[in-house]
Amino acid sequence: MMLRRITIQIFSTKFFSSGEGFRLKLFLFLFTLSIATSCKKDMPMEETGNEVITLDIPRGFPYPVIPSDNQPTHNRIDLGRRLFFDPILSRDNSISCGSCHHTDIKFTDGLQFSTGIDSNHTTRNSMTILNSAYQPYLFWDGGSPTLEQQILAPIESPLEMDFDINQVVVRLKNHPEYPQLFQNAYQREPSVFTLTRAIACYERTLYTGKSRYDEYLYDNNTSALTPSEVNGMNIFFAERGECFHCHGEYNFTDYSFKNNGLYLQYADSGRARITLLQSDVGKFKVPSLRNIEFTAPYMHDGSLATLEDVIEHYNMGGQAHPNKSGLIQPLNLTTQEKQDLINFLKALSDQ
Repeated sequence: MMLRRITIQIFSTKFFSSGEGFRLKLFLFLFTLSIATSCKKDMPMEETGNEVITLDIPRGFPYPVIPSDNQPTHNRIDLGRRLFFDPILSRDNSISCGSCHHTDIKFTDGLQFSTGIDSNHTTRNSMTILNSAYQPYLFWDGGSPTLEQQILAPIESPLEMDFDINQVVVRLKNHPEYPQLFQNAYQREPSVFTLTRAIACYERTLYTGKSRYDEYLYDNNTSALTPSEVNGMNIFFAERGECFHCHGEYNFTDYSFKNNGLYLQYADSGRARITLLQSDVGKFKVPSLRNIEFTAPYMHDGSLATLEDVIEHYNMGGQAHPNKSGLIQPLNLTTQEKQDLINFLKALSDQ
């Protein structure tokens, strides 16, 4: 209001009555105008929630590759989070993504097989979705190439949400709040395209990488690990344990498919369901070992209840299946070495 009064005064009839007054007041006008322009430039832009943000990535991790049509924004992440925990995606409004991926147990459910609609049970153990932004393919058999496409499978699976994805979209369009939330996030109405991308956008914000092992590695804090854990680490990263061949690098997985000799005969053919190759029977994706302490039971079918069971399986060398990886051989670890290895694995927990 003050700037407006000054401007009015400058352009009054009296203002133009003398040359000296004109020069003085012209100077004041230009000075005032410069202040107004400067203030306008310095004022923060009002955020809309659609600005692309930079994700908070753990130390030692590369920045994930993100599709150009699904860059992260607050509106998209918030929408995806709401959809992830909303049972509206299931046929009878009873099951959400969060039903099988609990936040308090590292986005797993602690069950051998997850419970879906009508108390049905899945045929595979629920994997954590932490660090899923780095997965080159999803599911134990790698059947989905992207996070966006992966979302379709549990929605339409008769053992999980048992719903037609197109009917999900209709339900979202008729919802009192979701249409506006989709407009805010993608400037589009609810659709298969926007639904899958919103949930994937949220899932790409879920990371784990702040364990005592990371403190030991990146902060050079030698007291972060106990002597037993250090010995277990040395076993893990040496030929003595052979673990690092498949569970290396920042996420403790190489994302390959391996037959680890769990069975002589597999009820679930694993990767062969996708490739139809006999040589892929019994091969499953190598899982990350981060937070392994909290993600029991283990293996694709949840058949091993404890870390002790897992270590004993590898120590014995597994079953002699023809597709078993050559890396799976008897280790002959001592009782103390097995305990040290377990202690190190627990040091991979993100507190």
